[in-house]
Amino acid sequence: MQFENTLGFSQSLDKEDRLSKYREQFHFPKVKGKQVIYFTGNSLGLQPKNAPSFVNDIMEDWANLAVEGHFHAEKPWWDYHERLAKPMAKVVGAREEEVCVMNTLTVNLHLLMVSFYRPQGKRTKIICEEKAFPSDQYMLQSQVRHHGLDPDETLVEIKKREGEHFWRTEDVLSKIEEVGDELALVLIGGVNYYNGQVFDMEAITKAGKKVGAYVGWDLAHAAGNIELQLHDWGVDFAAWCSYKYMNSGPGNASGIFIHQTHLKNQEIPRFEGWWGTKKETRFLMKPEFEPTGTADSWQLSNPPVLSLAPYLASLEMFEEVGMAALIEKRNRIVSYLEFILKEIDKETTGSFEIITPEDRGCQLSVFLHGQGRQLFDYLMENGVITDWREPNVIRLAPAPFYCSYEDMYRFGQILKEGILKN
Repeated sequence: MQFENTLGFSQSLDKEDRLSKYREQFHFPKVKGKQVIYFTGNSLGLQPKNAPSFVNDIMEDWANLAVEGHFHAEKPWWDYHERLAKPMAKVVGAREEEVCVMNTLTVNLHLLMVSFYRPQGKRTKIICEEKAFPSDQYMLQSQVRHHGLDPDETLVEIKKREGEHFWRTEDVLSKIEEVGDELALVLIGGVNYYNGQVFDMEAITKAGKKVGAYVGWDLAHAAGNIELQLHDWGVDFAAWCSYKYMNSGPGNASGIFIHQTHLKNQEIPRFEGWWGTKKETRFLMKPEFEPTGTADSWQLSNPPVLSLAPYLASLEMFEEVGMAALIEKRNRIVSYLEFILKEIDKETTGSFEIITPEDRGCQLSVFLHGQGRQLFDYLMENGVITDWREPNVIRLAPAPFYCSYEDMYRFGQILKEGILKN
């Protein structure tokens, strides 16, 4: 399609958009009395308008039933988390028994490391990406130290090539082969938070397993954003937050994936708790732990249903729309945003550079040349909610559920005004 940088053309794309009606199902902040252009669904998704009703249902059951709500609420609390498994599995390409929602992201990564980082002999090393998200770095370093190892010797970072803004798959595969039988684990962010790059998870997983390592993925920026086929790719484990592209609310519960091949393996250690035992015997208070045989076996405590309620509200929308339709719109709206950016760049004589490679999801990261924080502040003051990352990058993530093509055009005009004024 031949794009045009005009209001009329952007509005024509919105008229063709089958998902445009979902925009009305989200709350938008306002700046100067006008609805914002929202580019930070990669940090916190907008609130679905139906989310409060899901929370209120639980509040009413608590008021009217008290403890009996565990079993006699319309959606009983004791198995509330199970309602999220089916739609969540579809989002990440898993079987229903391979997923569970519990805790928060870094907590779950720590728990999964108990099972899948088991250094023995010379097989101790972990491969991760250079400058991973800080929480992942802290988690990996502390796990390595917990095993009495030195992070400087144990963590192997895949670096970008000199002068490039992205990682090359061949460099990752080469490093996996080089580390070989010293490699215990590959753990990488499936979509990099800084530049928006999507890693070739299938190829990297295959390479890691070929040398005898476990392979896991932090999918914080991937779940609800890109196509995932965790089961078919043979991924050992993964975890993701739910408050970015999945719109579940700030700091909300995390999802985990554990491949079917590990679910009934008695040799894999894990931390255990009451809610990981079989439902049939859970309330018999038996002293022996009886795992469910599903990913629920990694669940420690009863589910925080007030947190899960808005997640369920959002997942019902994902179930209705499907990832294929979301990805189709994502591809077009991100391409249109890229076109708008390049047009504005021509008009402002090279003021910025897109550093996100072609392997991408919703996010475009833009490196500003000579504009800096002043331009970011101008955008925010004029109703463009975006994200700043040091040293000079703004991240733009047009989430397909609620961003419009007209948003892309109007953003371009505000961006041009900001550059020319600053």
